[in-house]
Amino acid sequence: MPVSRSRSAPRAGTRGGRADGRAPLDVRPTTIVPGYLDHAEGSALITTGATQVLCAVSLEDRVPDFLVGKGRGWLTAEYAMLPRSTHTRSQRESTRGKIGGRTHEIQRLIGRSLRAVVDLEKLGERTLTVDCDVLQADGGTRTTAINGAYVAVAQALTRLVRDGLLPELPLREPVAAISVGILGRELLVDLAYVEDSRADVDANFVMTGSGGLIEVQGTAEGRTFARADLTRMLDAAWSAIQHVNVLQAKAIASFGRAGVASRAGRARRSTRRA
Repeated sequence: MPVSRSRSAPRAGTRGGRADGRAPLDVRPTTIVPGYLDHAEGSALITTGATQVLCAVSLEDRVPDFLVGKGRGWLTAEYAMLPRSTHTRSQRESTRGKIGGRTHEIQRLIGRSLRAVVDLEKLGERTLTVDCDVLQADGGTRTTAINGAYVAVAQALTRLVRDGLLPELPLREPVAAISVGILGRELLVDLAYVEDSRADVDANFVMTGSGGLIEVQGTAEGRTFARADLTRMLDAAWSAIQHVNVLQAKAIASFGRAGVASRAGRARRSTRRA
């Protein structure tokens, strides 16, 4: 199975150290395994540090009622954390009978992020449902989910083109997300839980491959932060997101090569049987 893997990304301005040995502006080591599931139209298992998220895309030839007859598609997302993805067991939301506010917020963020780069007009009257399940959480689950979900969506859309159902790939550009925080006076990229829980400022940035901002979520704990801090955080996020984009591209390309090899192998086996 093809794998896109990185060590921590080298960054400028790396003074100090962190609990996991990274420099302040380093992204956690990241591995993306595309095509992880046999039955989903697109899938990816993404591991960022100790955070692990399984992303799967399902394709349906229908759209919600508000889009019927309009000739355009839809993309929606669902997010969940497994009961033992954290240090103590959390009850499944399905057994509680309702989805929590945090889950609603994150899955809507994932959907917005992906819709920003998928051309829904070119998709036609089809729906992509993106499921992001957190297998293990150590900070950055929403950003990791977005990064893996883009790879899974790209696979699903590529298959539509390969099967002759779409004339061209309805993807405008890549999308990725990263967390940036300030702990004491130190600016840190891609926070693990131990850093996130103690950060004075915590922000998530979602950006396209061309640098366009989709969403910025920023919060200060105990003190305010200056406009100059936000600029520094944005610059650090952009550098990290470019690194993630490279990993995403490698994962998508490796899956495409594996798919070609698999089809060729099936064709050879079919010829031998004939």
